[in-house]
Amino acid sequence: MHQRDGIRGPVRLILAVSVVAALAAQLAACSDDGTPSGTASKVASAASKAASAVSEAATRAGDAVASATAEARRKFDEFKGGVDAKSEVKTDGTASPDSDGRATVKVTATNPTSSAKSYVVQVDFRDQSGNLLDTTVVTVDDVASGGSKDATARSNRSLTGDVKTDVARAARH
Repeated sequence: MHQRDGIRGPVRLILAVSVVAALAAQLAACSDDGTPSGTASKVASAASKAASAVSEAATRAGDAVASATAEARRKFDEFKGGVDAKSEVKTDGTASPDSDGRATVKVTATNPTSSAKSYVVQVDFRDQSGNLLDTTVVTVDDVASGGSKDATARSNRSLTGDVKTDVARAARH
């Protein structure tokens, strides 16, 4: 997964707002007789401020996703001697908001081995279009041989709308 995948949606939004702002400024720039209008400068100023606010919000969202992705990578690097176990871990699929507005989802690890194992799981939170909104890592410790154990993955920040989840990667040891 490339980091830019998670910011594709905000970039499109910035471009759309910029185009609308430019068109609004053009349309309002002159009065009916072709002279500059005082209202035009107010409209252009408001459009410019709106575009700046959207750009700033998109930058913050992109930075948050990049930071969460880097943290997930660091946690996986700490988990030494792990075996790929993505097929042994599932999420409920759709996240639910908690009291802070953060998205949560149940993660279930099923241990097919003959001894207790621990799992580290990276869960990605995505919007309906598949854009990466956030990612987090959860551990599921001491899953009994032939058994299953649940944990809760919680987004790093507040997420709105329908948030889907998937297991990006998982390892056991």
